[in-house]
Amino acid sequence: MVSIKNNKISANDFNYLTDRVGWGTRDVKVVEEALNNTLYSVSIYDDNKIIGYGRIIGDKTIFLYIQDIMVIPEYQGQKIGTKIMNALLTKIDEYKKVNPNLRTYLGASKGKENFYEKFGFKTRSSADLGEGMVLF
Repeated sequence: MVSIKNNKISANDFNYLTDRVGWGTRDVKVVEEALNNTLYSVSIYDDNKIIGYGRIIGDKTIFLYIQDIMVIPEYQGQKIGTKIMNALLTKIDEYKKVNPNLRTYLGASKGKENFYEKFGFKTRSSADLGEGMVLF
C-alpha cells in the first residue's frame, strides 16, 4: 500500500533514491548536512520501501526552492510525483500566510519541465525574468 509521510529520511535512503533515478550518490556526511537544513520534506513508501521523496529549502518568508523530487523508475508514471508535489505545495501555501508574495523556485530535470508546468510553474524566460544560473 502506497503512503505519504512528512518525515526526515536517512542519508542512506536519500542516496538510494538518487542512485535509482540516475543522479549518483554523495558522501553520507554531506547528505546528512543537507537533510538537516531542509525546511520540509515528504517521502512516499510502498509498504516499508521508500519509492519517492521531495523537499523544500529556503527561508520560509521570501524564498523557497523545491528540491530533489525523486520517484524510482518502476513507480514513475503512477502519480507518485504528483502526490509529492501536492504535499509540498500545500506546505508552501501555509508559508504564504506570512508573505503572500513568497517566491518558489525549482530546477526541473531536462525533459521534465511539462510535469512542473501542470502545477503552475513557468520557465523564467516565460515569466519575463532572466535565465536561471548555477555556480559549481
